[in-house]
Amino acid sequence: MGVEVLSFGCRLNAAESEAMRRQAEEAGRTGLLLVNTCAVTAEAGRQARKAIRAAARANPAARVVVTGCGAQVETDAYAAMPEVAEILGNRRKLDPGIWTDPSPERVRIDDVMAPEADPLPDATPMRARTRAFLPVQNGCDHRCTFCVIPFGRGNSRSVPVAAVVAQVRALVEAGTREVVLTGVDLTAYGRDLGGSTLGALVRAILREVPALDRLRLSSIDSVEADPELVAAFGEEARLMPHLHLSLQAGDDLILKRMKRRHGRDDAIRFCAEIRALRPDAVFGADLIAGFPTETEAQFARSLDLVEECGLAQLHVFPYSPRPGTPAARMPQVAPAAIRERAARLREAGAAAFARRLDREIGETHRVLAERGGIGRTEGFLPVRLPEGVEAGTLVDLRIASHDGRVLQAA
Repeated sequence: MGVEVLSFGCRLNAAESEAMRRQAEEAGRTGLLLVNTCAVTAEAGRQARKAIRAAARANPAARVVVTGCGAQVETDAYAAMPEVAEILGNRRKLDPGIWTDPSPERVRIDDVMAPEADPLPDATPMRARTRAFLPVQNGCDHRCTFCVIPFGRGNSRSVPVAAVVAQVRALVEAGTREVVLTGVDLTAYGRDLGGSTLGALVRAILREVPALDRLRLSSIDSVEADPELVAAFGEEARLMPHLHLSLQAGDDLILKRMKRRHGRDDAIRFCAEIRALRPDAVFGADLIAGFPTETEAQFARSLDLVEECGLAQLHVFPYSPRPGTPAARMPQVAPAAIRERAARLREAGAAAFARRLDREIGETHRVLAERGGIGRTEGFLPVRLPEGVEAGTLVDLRIASHDGRVLQAA
C-alpha cells in the first residue's frame, strides 16, 4: 500500500487531498491512509467515521491520518477512535514538512482564527488530468447560523493572482483542458489582497493563459458576484456557462434566520441577469430542507424557487443541527418533516434536470470527453460518448436523446 486517500465534502477538499497525496508520495511515505473529513452537517461526520472504521478493517496495517474540517471542529470524536493514528488540523495539512518530519504528537490542531498565514496550495500542478480543481481561496468571513465551516477553515484568504495564473499555466502545459476554480467562499476572492476580485482573476487567467480551453467556477454566493465577473459571462466564451449557487432557501424570513446576505428576489434577479448575458447558462443550487422554524408555506417558496430561478441541478441538504451553532438552539422541525421535504426537493430537482435535458435534444454541444465514456457539455451536463472518443478530447456532438440522467450523442 502506498498513499491512499478518502476525501469527503467539497471540491476544495478534493483538490487539497490531491495536494496531500502528492506531498506524502514525494516524501516517500507508504502504508498511509489519508482521510480528509467534512463538517458541513452532523451526518457528514458520522459518515466519515463509519468510513474510517471500514477502511481500517480492510487495511489493518495502514496508518490512518485524519484531517479536514471534521478533524478541526470535532477533534475529540476522532481522537476517541482507536483506528486513528494521527489527527492534523486544517492549518497543518498542506505543510509538506508534515510528511518529511514526523512528530510524536498524535493530535496537532492549530487555531484557524490566529492571524498568521497558513499554507495554501502552492503553484505546483496537481496530477495532470482532463479537468483540474484549483483552490484559489480558503476560509469564510461570514457566520451563517447553521454553519461551522468558518471555525474549521478560519477567515477568508486568497492565493495571489500571479500564483494562480502560474498554476493554471502549468496545468495546461501538463495536458489539462479545463480548470475549475474552487474555494470555501469563492466570491470573497481578493478582499484580503487589497482590492482584487474574482472577476479580475477570471479575466487575468483567460488573458494570460490563452491555451486554456475552458475555465469553470465551483459554488458561488450570487449576491457577492462582482460586476466584472458578471460581465465576463457575457464576454468570455471560454468561461463556461454553468454556476452552482449557494442559495439555501427561498423564503426571506428563513434566509434572515440563516443570516444569509441575499433575499429571494436577489437570487431570481441574478439568474435572470446571467441568462440574459448567456442564454445557455445552466444553474445548480444548494438548498436546505427543514431549517429550524420553517413552515410548510416557507418550504413551498424553496420549491417554487427551482422554477423561478430555472435551476436544473439541486444539491439538497436535510437540515441537521450542528452543536454550537445558533441554528441548533432554534425551534427544530420534526425529523420526519425534514426527510419528507428533502424528498420533495429532490423530486423537484430530478424533474427540473429532466426538463433541461429535454431542451438539449437536437442541439450540438462541444463536449469535453472524460474517462468512462462520459463527457460534459459547456453547461456541465453529462453526455454518453460514442465509441472511440478519447479522454481529454473536445468534440462537437449532436444530442439525440437522454434517459433522465445522461444525454446521448447521435
